[in-house]
Amino acid sequence: MPLGLPPLPPVARFRPRLLADLKGYNSERLARDVGAGATVGIVALPLAMAFAIASGLSPEAGLWTAIIAGFIISLLGGSSVQIGGPAGAFIVIVYGIVERYGLANLLISTVSAGVLLFLLGFFKLGTLVRFVPVSVVIGFTNGIAVLIGLSQLRDLLGLDIDRMPADFFSQIATLSRHLDSINGWALGLGAACVLGLFLWPRLWAPDSAMLKRLEGMGRVSAIKATSRLPGPVVALLSLSLVAWAANLPVETIGSRFGGIPQGLPAFQLPAFSWETVRLLVTPTLTIALLGAIESLLCARVADQLRDGPKHDPNQELMAQGVANAVVPFFGGMPATGTIARTVTNIRAGATSPIAGMVHALTLMVVVLAAAPLAKHIPLAVLAGVLLFVAWNMGEWREFQRLKNFSVHYRLMLLSTFFLTVVFDLTVAVELGMVLAIVLFVKRQSEIFRVEAVEPNQTPLAADPAPAPPVQRLTFQLYGSLFFGAITKMDAISAAVEAHDGPLHVVLDARQLISLDTTGLDALEQLHKALHRRGGRLSMVGLNEQPRSIVERSGFAAHLHPAD
Repeated sequence: MPLGLPPLPPVARFRPRLLADLKGYNSERLARDVGAGATVGIVALPLAMAFAIASGLSPEAGLWTAIIAGFIISLLGGSSVQIGGPAGAFIVIVYGIVERYGLANLLISTVSAGVLLFLLGFFKLGTLVRFVPVSVVIGFTNGIAVLIGLSQLRDLLGLDIDRMPADFFSQIATLSRHLDSINGWALGLGAACVLGLFLWPRLWAPDSAMLKRLEGMGRVSAIKATSRLPGPVVALLSLSLVAWAANLPVETIGSRFGGIPQGLPAFQLPAFSWETVRLLVTPTLTIALLGAIESLLCARVADQLRDGPKHDPNQELMAQGVANAVVPFFGGMPATGTIARTVTNIRAGATSPIAGMVHALTLMVVVLAAAPLAKHIPLAVLAGVLLFVAWNMGEWREFQRLKNFSVHYRLMLLSTFFLTVVFDLTVAVELGMVLAIVLFVKRQSEIFRVEAVEPNQTPLAADPAPAPPVQRLTFQLYGSLFFGAITKMDAISAAVEAHDGPLHVVLDARQLISLDTTGLDALEQLHKALHRRGGRLSMVGLNEQPRSIVERSGFAAHLHPAD
């Protein structure tokens, strides 16, 4: 390496989990993966359309994102069972970007975010996402859930609104102005959808009265077949059939979008310029940050639900980056790991990324074969699906548990939640992280303390007292002496000022955990004050990190032995 150049940062090896999972692969595992993939593909159908429509895009944007990004993430990812695609967390972000910057700039932001995600994984920065405090994650997750629910009220109520605004207060004002246009049929379909999604898994619970009655009738095979049907698919098919057969006056995919094109998406290049890219820095960072957090949180949940090798966070981020860099050229939207579909994949028996690839192929076959039928799907039903998703997405019990945690935790969670709802996710996460850092500094500064040791209590009993007229003062340092705690060194300075004549100050650093450059500067100032009075400074019991910075800075040469 040429002299003077810093070493290159370590990079990750690009090795998809699929390569390892194919070792020892057999027909039994293939059958389980195909079954799981087909199940997840059916589940993904209504969710992909609903996420796209709620984001202000056409339904096919969500479908082809689920197909293309889902296949790439499973093919190249670092998890055996994670399913990728459009996610509810992106709804608020994508809708806001489309409203402010337009669809073409959303595509550019997504591609740029994909490149950034790939670089995060390539330079092994996947673990940095874990530095986001759980209180911030819960705060913005619950905030997004509230905004998703709010955004679906137009279609749930069948309100006569051409286009919803992006910000919270404007949405409230728009909804309140159009409450006189509520469509009772749409509200009935949406409410039936939500109720059905709530009751469906309970109908097939082991202690369900209906299940026991069917078992008593000997209909075991029918029970198994019906209980495996995903709730969203049952709601979508049954309520769409009711609306079509009864010719209900409700808005559908066909009436708003003209249906879903039956064919492969066309490759297209968005209008690109560096001037535009500079304006999209904030949206790009938002998509990348949210995508990284969602995908790695999802992968961690998957690890906890199954036995097997844990996910590789850097490989997962590289796969997410490739997927997000590709799908915009086919009219897609941002993609990430999706918890609901990943959990469904695991429970359906998936053993490898083959299941995720089958999920994408299943969805593609359904779209190509049944696209014309999608025009009959009522938007109120999709709104009901998303309301149910938003409810399950939020961690509402955390609000009840706030009383069990510190004021710092409550402040971070609630401030992130309200900022997400009232402003936007970018502001919420930025201020949430700043607040987390400030509160962390405050906590650490409270831990550090200085204690004066009486002459008869000094832990340096082996050291003889200095000969008169030099007086000796001993102080014990506890915790971390860093920029947030240096004011506590004032106690030593005050003690020095209170004495006339030279002093020998001994700092017992056996309980000093760490020292930064600001703390080192405080020690140097103390030494200078003592030196001006003809005194001296000693430090004993230095641990590895404080000793290293004291020696590397040259300050060790100014210290005197404690003897």
